[in-house]
Amino acid sequence: MTDVNQLITDHLDIWVAATEKKSSAGRGNGGATSLYGIQRLRELILELAVRGKLVPQDQDEEPADGLLDRLHFQQSQMFAKGFIKKPKPLAKITKTEIPFELPRGWTWCRVSQLGHDWGQKVPKGQFTYIDVGSINKELGLVSEPTVLEASKAPSRARKLVRNGTVVYSTVRPYLLNIAVITETFEPEPIASTAFAIVHPFDGISASYLYRYFRSPTFISYVEGCQTGIAYPAINDKQFFSGLVPLPPTEEQLRIVAKVDELMALCDALEHQAEDSLKAHQTLVETCLATLTNSQSHEELTQNWTRIEAHFDTLFTTEDSLSSLWKIILKLAIRGSLVPQNETEGSASQLLRSIAAKKEVLISNGRLRKSKALKVINEDEAPFTLPNGWAWSRLNDFIDVRDGTHDSPKDANGTNTFPLVTSKNFKNGDIDFDSARRISAADHFEISKRSRVEQDDILFSMIGGNLGNQVMVRTDEVFSVKNVALFKYYDKTQSIPEFVKLYMENLAVDLQSQASGGAQPFVSLGFLRNLMIGVPTIEEQERIVAKARELERLIELTRGRISISTASSVELADTLTSKIH
Repeated sequence: MTDVNQLITDHLDIWVAATEKKSSAGRGNGGATSLYGIQRLRELILELAVRGKLVPQDQDEEPADGLLDRLHFQQSQMFAKGFIKKPKPLAKITKTEIPFELPRGWTWCRVSQLGHDWGQKVPKGQFTYIDVGSINKELGLVSEPTVLEASKAPSRARKLVRNGTVVYSTVRPYLLNIAVITETFEPEPIASTAFAIVHPFDGISASYLYRYFRSPTFISYVEGCQTGIAYPAINDKQFFSGLVPLPPTEEQLRIVAKVDELMALCDALEHQAEDSLKAHQTLVETCLATLTNSQSHEELTQNWTRIEAHFDTLFTTEDSLSSLWKIILKLAIRGSLVPQNETEGSASQLLRSIAAKKEVLISNGRLRKSKALKVINEDEAPFTLPNGWAWSRLNDFIDVRDGTHDSPKDANGTNTFPLVTSKNFKNGDIDFDSARRISAADHFEISKRSRVEQDDILFSMIGGNLGNQVMVRTDEVFSVKNVALFKYYDKTQSIPEFVKLYMENLAVDLQSQASGGAQPFVSLGFLRNLMIGVPTIEEQERIVAKARELERLIELTRGRISISTASSVELADTLTSKIH
């Protein structure tokens, strides 16, 4: 048998190092770090416990076979006295059902052999209602029961429980809403029919059952039984037919004590790891703040040199790299990423040239004349521009449009076109396979006003992925819906990659400032009136080149972190598998 201490306490660095990034779905979710290794350690502790490998056996203790006989006698006596219903016949345990071999003195049995329920009743007066929301699943306790009048009793309030009862939610069981009732509630407690109820017979520890129901072995059994997709569930028959590895009574108590001791260690490791991650991120943000607070390019260079000297120490997590990229975007659009060159003249001339090109497009009928934008007031400026830069409304620098807001019908056949929405943005590109297809006639109508071309930028204006964007890298013909479309009056004077940097920085702010509550949005008028600091065409090119260089550095670092993290996760999984 593998030494437990070697698996757990001798490899704490591996458990702590194995982390994963949580899903970043939804607005404003940065994808926080999940302590995967510690989660796996918790699972390992429970699995070792229920396999009899966490504490030693004592051959002087009554074997579980004898305990099972006593449990059967208790069950018979309770039925004879009318306390419980007649027990249902048990299906014989077959070899194919048994998931692993047990230690000497243990035995396999079914959940129904270990306890009983207290029946059901319709509330007649005031009662304490225990539903799934009452469960503190981390502590395994009922923490927030509700006292209700019978007239307000939900139809599911039927199952009787008492102090010492184990309740197991059979609806969405993967949430592990399991608890031991550890107090005597007044008025009478009644639980939801969403729970399976087990009140242990004498000789069975409710705490042992609670821990077993959370173990990978029982979770695997439930996953094999449950039905349904949106609300998977198992029925009481399936639950009570589940197998339980039963140790002697005294060993059950030793197992519970040892599990609690090791879970406390996991809690301490978790707090330590979380504190370390927070402290590290604070250090990163403090160092990066010196960049944005730099008063000159020379000072910025000095501060960056200090950060660069400790790059491998500072940037070791996805969050730290994300913070670095946000600072790079901010420096880029503020004119701090590269030095200015006074011989290049002023961006004011560039803006006059763009305005002249815009008038030509309007006079040629290639562009509709838009409503005049508000003149820029110096008091509006969010920051001071470098020499040679000039403020512009976004719609005076680039052509800000939007796609259709109609819902053209789906079409089939060869002469159809993709209708792209922000839902089809995937990893910075467009997933045309997931897009709906519309008829050529509908596509033609949309393209009259929103024709998409290569290097255009699509920007999500609404919903949970507000601010997500892609630059069009293909010459495929398609239409767009519910997204802003950024085009160019003259691509030789508005470098697309520079515009993309501005939009990426804008997205960071919009995701926290957008209006609309559950369905946040920004309007086309809002986007058109945004202020953008414009540098000369030469400086735009230098900014894009420097940003690309730094982005490559970030991607290389992200790749190294990914490899290191994957190795740590693999090590944690390997250690977890050594339980036989």
